[in-house]
Amino acid sequence: MDETGQNEAPPQTGVAPQAGPFVIVVGNEKGGAGKTTVSMHLIAALLNADKRVGAIDLDIRQRSLSNYIEHRRRWVGRRDIAMPEQILLEAPTGHSIMERQKQEADAFVNALGQLRTRNDFVVIDCPGADSYFARLGHAAANMLITPMNESFVDFDLLAKVDPETLTIEAPSIYAEKVWSCRKARAQADGGSIDWVVLRNRTSHIHAKNRQRLEDALDELSKRLGFRQVPGFSERVVYREMFPAGLTLLDLTEDETGPGLTMSHVAARAELTALLAALQLPGLTVERTEEAV
Repeated sequence: MDETGQNEAPPQTGVAPQAGPFVIVVGNEKGGAGKTTVSMHLIAALLNADKRVGAIDLDIRQRSLSNYIEHRRRWVGRRDIAMPEQILLEAPTGHSIMERQKQEADAFVNALGQLRTRNDFVVIDCPGADSYFARLGHAAANMLITPMNESFVDFDLLAKVDPETLTIEAPSIYAEKVWSCRKARAQADGGSIDWVVLRNRTSHIHAKNRQRLEDALDELSKRLGFRQVPGFSERVVYREMFPAGLTLLDLTEDETGPGLTMSHVAARAELTALLAALQLPGLTVERTEEAV
């Protein structure tokens, strides 16, 4: 794509695009943007809609999504709660880079292939860094969701800007990688990757910096071909639910689970807005709650 300045050939990932279940990849190359929180809430929302969901955690070191699902599994013994099907991947043991990459490609293709046969959706959570596993995941996506915090620190993930005028100078390495994956997908089967940038951990204060960031994102979206959707505000509730493996959709008003607060209701409204904006195939979203 000319506007990204990407001229080199797309990476050979060894993952051939396939028809079948919808694959959602949540990824960027920066930690702390809320990838795992977004992944788990998407999984819960799809399970709540009676969809069969597979999950892959490509962060072999931190395993945040795997730990989230394991916490959730423990909670199952106390409540009737839906669970995704997960296949765990292990770190490669090859002596050379080529050997390790082949092991990763074989493990990823095998896991994704198994989950495709039994599920309607597969959600893949990527690490906050560049890795071969992450590249494999990006190349297999039907939809790529890139969470970013509301700051120019995270904007740097997508593009470089002039420090004085904040005008866009060039796409980032990550944006070029995404474009390479999109180009490879189009060449392989004529398909496309729907790239979604999700503004996450937003504040309630409409500051001047926030408006400048919005303007820069609007301009960049036209150049790079992604769409923007609303994410989650900065709320303590997301961190509180992790130890129990719960999501906003698992909270109840009765004695069978943690109670609902006004903050929970407002956060649920944000989740509803996110699901509506994503427009996932076969998922009907009803806006039944109002933000507080």
